[in-house]
Amino acid sequence: MRCQLGTTGIEVTAIGLGAMPLSLAGRPDEEQAFQVIKTFLDHGGNFIDTANVYCLDDSDLGHNERLIAKVLKRLGKSAEVIVATKGGLKRPRGDWIVDGRPEFLRQSVEQSLKALDTDCITLYQLHAVDPKVGLEASLDALIDLQGEGKIRYLGLSNVNQSQLERALEKAAVVSVQNRCNVLEQWDFQSGLVAFCQKHQITYIPHSPVGGHHGHKRLKAHPLLNQLASRYRTSPYALALAWLLAKGEYILPIPGASKPSSIEDSLKAMEIRLAPEDIAALDALA
Repeated sequence: MRCQLGTTGIEVTAIGLGAMPLSLAGRPDEEQAFQVIKTFLDHGGNFIDTANVYCLDDSDLGHNERLIAKVLKRLGKSAEVIVATKGGLKRPRGDWIVDGRPEFLRQSVEQSLKALDTDCITLYQLHAVDPKVGLEASLDALIDLQGEGKIRYLGLSNVNQSQLERALEKAAVVSVQNRCNVLEQWDFQSGLVAFCQKHQITYIPHSPVGGHHGHKRLKAHPLLNQLASRYRTSPYALALAWLLAKGEYILPIPGASKPSSIEDSLKAMEIRLAPEDIAALDALA
């Protein structure tokens, strides 16, 4: 099962890997992280999402990017896998602070290029809009970097439809990454997902099985457990299958810190939900 990355002509597996859990507090050791990425690739996966701030704090910036680059190089897969990264946040003392200043974004891109051991980042996403700077100023900086050949395609994260429409007046945006799952359907309700579909912009749901804390709520939900039993799968794979059933240009990126987790997530591509079950899951909103 494949997904188009916007109008780029690039095809990726319909389930990507959200690599964040491999680098935050409580992260697995490097060998286990290697096995998670290897398992994803062994099952045909070819889209990995990261960010320079997937780390412990500012002293650890780029940890996730360096880890991914090291694993891909070890496996000889660097040229075959799309690695999408982000910039526009800081991690002082482990906090998450928005910084969309043009000079900071330029610095972040240069650091990511070095961490990923590449001359050009295939997909670079503005991690969040900085209200002190404004979307347009941040975007102009990334457009300049794209013109210099350091970024191939641009994406946005944590934005609403109005912000996306403003961005499209200045640049070709190929992806939008927001929090979305079967229990948090705001972007379906607001019309943002439909807007992305209409304009062939890939919608990338992060936390598609609930995220670091929300996954427990999803796992315990009665309807998800009932349907998972019927389809002989896990509640997590079922939740991912629901996202895949919601239309084209949807690319969930479940996180994983164990090989078994990403293996389970990839099974979602084999599940075909009945229309009445999709409707029942829609109603959870």
